[in-house]
Amino acid sequence: MDTDVIVVGAGPTGLMLAGELRLAGARVVVVERLAEPSGQSRGLGFTARTMEVFDQRGLLGAFGEIATSSAGHFGGLPVDFSVLDGIHFSANGIPQWRTEAVLTEWAERLGADIRRGRELTALSESGDLVEADVQGPDGPERLRAAYLVGCDGGRSTVRGLAGFGFPGSEPTLEMFLADVEGCGLPARPIGERVPGGMAMNAPLGDGVDRIIVCERGTAPAPRTGPPAFSEVAAAWQRLTGEDISGGTALWASAFTDSARQADTYRRGRVLLAGDAAHIHLPAGGQGLNVGVQDAVNLGWKLGAVVRGDAPDAPGAPDAPGAPGALLDTYHDERHPVGARVLMNTQAQGLLYLSGTEVEPLRAVMSELMAFDDVNRHLVGMVSGLEIRYAAEGDHPLLGRRMPPRDLIQENEKTSVTELLHSGRGVLLDLAASPEVRAVAEGWAGRVDVVTAAAHVAGDDDPVASADAVLVRPDGYVAWVSPGCGDLRGALSRWFGPPAPA
Repeated sequence: MDTDVIVVGAGPTGLMLAGELRLAGARVVVVERLAEPSGQSRGLGFTARTMEVFDQRGLLGAFGEIATSSAGHFGGLPVDFSVLDGIHFSANGIPQWRTEAVLTEWAERLGADIRRGRELTALSESGDLVEADVQGPDGPERLRAAYLVGCDGGRSTVRGLAGFGFPGSEPTLEMFLADVEGCGLPARPIGERVPGGMAMNAPLGDGVDRIIVCERGTAPAPRTGPPAFSEVAAAWQRLTGEDISGGTALWASAFTDSARQADTYRRGRVLLAGDAAHIHLPAGGQGLNVGVQDAVNLGWKLGAVVRGDAPDAPGAPDAPGAPGALLDTYHDERHPVGARVLMNTQAQGLLYLSGTEVEPLRAVMSELMAFDDVNRHLVGMVSGLEIRYAAEGDHPLLGRRMPPRDLIQENEKTSVTELLHSGRGVLLDLAASPEVRAVAEGWAGRVDVVTAAAHVAGDDDPVASADAVLVRPDGYVAWVSPGCGDLRGALSRWFGPPAPA
């Protein structure tokens, strides 16, 4: 084989996956159709959950000073993130090109091989390898790997070549997205419902505005490339009365309200992540964030399989320690998350983009959102903070992300976030238990055992009731003591069988 894993696509999802695979010890080659990064702003920041993901890999500092905000919206109706604590605010004003640059530097520093100007033309699976035919600057080449992951966007070539089903809804309308220069538009940061549609723009600085325009009653046009700026400007003038035709489009794109999701995220040795696995309205900017989190869920699992720590047998029973069960949990955990994103973005589209017939529903929703519990529920939904993976046990930490608590270890201050920088599992021994450390010895090469005292936020903090916590490399809690049964079974389930004595 040329490498362990081929990743197709060097957007945020593919780059994050490449770095995660390298942390897990897997060789990875990333192939990207574009010869150079696009330099487009597109996704402007990330949600609280993605901030946590970047922080647990030590990447937040690379973005420089980050402006956070407690303001958000659901279908154009304001929601307030301050119902949660400040660490759960989202990051604003970070263009996607900057996110890609940070992730590229990180992945390459870890040893990922990123090859640009190469387009996937064919793939096949045979026995224990995948073969990918790639058209590059020097002609055709063939790459062989144990696995291939499609992170190549909503029009995924991998998804089509590998035969994934992609059911969902047909588009009913088209929206334009563009960064325009020299127009001096009034700010419409959440979006303004106007007769005939919706218009949104947010100043990006240096005379550049990010605009989104949706005109109701216009059928989506079949496209092979981006729309002309004249088309975007004409739609903007029809809806707002403002003439922006004298401005300059730095880039423009068209998208629809189609919502589709792959029927499975894995077919044998080929997997999907990010927009290749799910497409939807970009309501609340969830696409980039869900893709990055797909990658973090998949990377450590696929790395464990490549290392041989978790033998892979596709379709094996999903039971603790069963061969193949670890990699199959990628679909089991992330497919429901993707389905929920499709659901909430479709709901937001109805609230945001429908005509006057939806005003009574918007009025009712506005009344409901004045209640903190409703606000908290919607914030959790659009940010990913509500995610809880299935696990055996009922401790409030189980299946959720480990809260970013400070720890005292041998009189030195550390944190759960810092302990996850290496991309390894962490077993927190909060009660200095010799039994816990003795059981974990068989996984010493895969799980770091840390005896520490945790700083808790009060008696109702779920960490306060835990004597020991097993944290997966993606930051989610796999086992808690007391109340979650056998530690040995949990370690086998998530980190493979123990090493021989």
